[in-house]
Amino acid sequence: MVARMKKLQRRLYLTRKAYSRFVHRFVATLRVLSSFLNVLSTIAAAICITAIVIYGGFEDRALSPDMVWPILRCVQAVFTVNVLFNLLFLFKQTANQSRAIKWILDTGIIISLLVWLSPRPSSPLIPVLETVLYSPWFLITVLTAYSAELLSVSLIRIMGHRINPALILSSSFFILILIGSALLMMPQCTFSGISFTDSLFISTSAVCVTGLSTVDLPSTFTTLGLFIIAVMMQIGAIGVMTFTSFFALFFSGNISLYSQFMVKDMIYSKTINSLLPTLLYILLLTLVMEALGAFGIFLSIHGDIPDMTTRDEIIFAAFHSLSAFCNAGFSNLPEGLSNPALLHGNQVIYLIMSVLIVTGGIGYPILVNARDALFTSVSRLWKFLRHRPVPPRITHLMDLNTRVVLVTTTILLVAGTVSFLLLENHHSLSGMSPWEKLVQSIFNSVTPRTAGFASVNPGGFLNVTLILVMFLMWVGGGSQSTAGGIKVNTLAAVILHLRTTVTGRDKVVYHNRMLSTASVSRAQAVVFLSIASYIFYSVTMLIIEPDIPAKMLLFEVGSALGTVGLSIGATPLIGTGAKLLLCSAMFIGRVGLLSIIAGIAGSKNEPPVRYPSDNIIIN
Repeated sequence: MVARMKKLQRRLYLTRKAYSRFVHRFVATLRVLSSFLNVLSTIAAAICITAIVIYGGFEDRALSPDMVWPILRCVQAVFTVNVLFNLLFLFKQTANQSRAIKWILDTGIIISLLVWLSPRPSSPLIPVLETVLYSPWFLITVLTAYSAELLSVSLIRIMGHRINPALILSSSFFILILIGSALLMMPQCTFSGISFTDSLFISTSAVCVTGLSTVDLPSTFTTLGLFIIAVMMQIGAIGVMTFTSFFALFFSGNISLYSQFMVKDMIYSKTINSLLPTLLYILLLTLVMEALGAFGIFLSIHGDIPDMTTRDEIIFAAFHSLSAFCNAGFSNLPEGLSNPALLHGNQVIYLIMSVLIVTGGIGYPILVNARDALFTSVSRLWKFLRHRPVPPRITHLMDLNTRVVLVTTTILLVAGTVSFLLLENHHSLSGMSPWEKLVQSIFNSVTPRTAGFASVNPGGFLNVTLILVMFLMWVGGGSQSTAGGIKVNTLAAVILHLRTTVTGRDKVVYHNRMLSTASVSRAQAVVFLSIASYIFYSVTMLIIEPDIPAKMLLFEVGSALGTVGLSIGATPLIGTGAKLLLCSAMFIGRVGLLSIIAGIAGSKNEPPVRYPSDNIIIN
C-alpha cells in the first residue's frame, strides 16, 4: 500500500513537472510569436505608409491600383493576425496596456476583415454605414492610423534600450529630414521637378524650422508639396519624440518607465502622472493658437491681395499661421511678406504674426507653467467667491525659468523695436506712415528671433542694423520652444553670472532664487560652442564661395546656425558644397552642438577622489 502511494505520488509529481514544463514552453513560445508578430507588424506598417505615399505622390502612378491593393491586403492580414493573437492569447496583458483609442483601432481592423470576407449586401439596413465600410478610404484610414500607432510605439521602445537621449533626438531629426527630402522629390510635389540637393536643403530648413530656401516656394511646389513642408515644420517645431511619445501614450500607454522619464525630461513635465496631460496640452495649445492665428490672418487679408480666391486666402492664412507659430519663416506668397499688397495694407497681419512668433518662441515650459499659475489663481478666486477655505498663497506661482524668460524676452522686444525704429526711420522705413513704421519696427525686432520672415528687405538695412539683427538671430527664443539661437535663458544666465562676478559675489541670485552651478556652466558652454561653430562655418563658407561678398556669407551663416531664415541674397547664389554646409549648420542649430557632443561623448561619473584646488591668472 505504501509502495503504491509512493508510485502514485511519483506519477503526480512527474505529471505536474511535465505540465509545468509544458506551460513554461507554451508561454515562451507565445512570447517569441508575440515578438515576431510585433516586428512583422512594424515592417508591414512601414510598407503600408510607403505604398500609400508613393501611390499618391507620383503623377504617373509608380504604383498602380492593381499593385497597391494587394499590398494593403497583405498589410491588413498581418495586422489582423496580430490583433487576434493578442486578444486570444495575451488578453490580460493587452487589456492592461491598451487605452480606449487602441481598442477602437483594433476594432476597426477586425471590422475591415469582416467587410473583406463578406460580400457587399444588395439591400443594407443602414445604407450610409454600408457605403462607409465598403469604401476603400475606410480601409486606408484604418491601416494608416494603425500603422502610425505601431511605428510610434516602436520608436518609444527603442528609447527604452538606454540609448543616449541626445543621440535619439538628433537621429530622429536626421531621419525626418531624409524622409522629407524623398517626399519633396515626388513629381506630384513640384511643378517641374527639383534636384536632390535643393530637396535636401528645403527639407532640412523645414524640419529645423529655419526658412532658408534655395528655390522660390510658390513657383516650385504644388499644394501637396507645400502641405508636406507644413507637416515637416509642425513636427520639427514640436519635436519628433514629442509626437511619437504622445501617440504611443495616447493609443496604448505601453512604454517603459525609463522611456517615460526621458519624455518627462524632454518636455519638462513635473511628474510622470502628468506626462500625457502635458503632451496633450502642448499639442492642443499648438493647434488652437495656429487655428486662431489662421482665422485672424484670413480676416486681415480677405479681399486685399489681387488675384487670390477665398480658397487661396484660406491656404495662405493656414500656412503662414503654422509657419509663424513654428518660427519657420516659409511663405507661399510671391515676394513673401514684403508683397506690396501686404506691406502697404492694414498692417494687422504683421501684428498677428508677431504674437504667433513670440508665443511659439517663448517655450513650452513657460506656457505649461503659465497654465498652472492661471489655474491656481482661478481656483483660489473661485473658492474665495464661494466663501470656502482658501489654501495658503503660494509664494512662487511662476518658477525662476519663467521669470527669466519673460523679463529677457520683454527687454529684447522693446529694445529691438526702439533700436530698429531709430536706425531705419529715414532709411528702409522712409515713406511709411508713423503707424506703419511702428508695426514694421515691432515685426522686424520679433522675426529675427527666429522666425525669419522679411517684410522689409534686409539687404537694404544699414550695416549697424544688420549687426542688431545678427545679435537677435544669435540669441533666438526660449529653451524647449520652436525657436533657435542660444536661447534667452542662456543669455540671461550668462549676464547674471557676469553681474555676480563683477560685484564680487559667489552665488548667482535672481528674485531670491539661486541659479544652479550646472545651469551657469551649461550656458557658458553653449555660448562658447555657438561662437566656435560660427567661426568655423564662416571661414569654411568664405573658402568655398570666394566670389560672394563676405557680408552676405557671414549673415547667411548666422541665419542658418540660428535657424532664422533671413537672407540678404546669398542663398540662391551658393553652390552644392555650400548648400550642404548650410544644411549641417541648420541641423546643428536646431539640435544643438552641445547635445550632439554630449551624446557622442556619453556621461562619465566623477572620480571618487577630491583634488586640491588651484587658480589660473585671469584679468
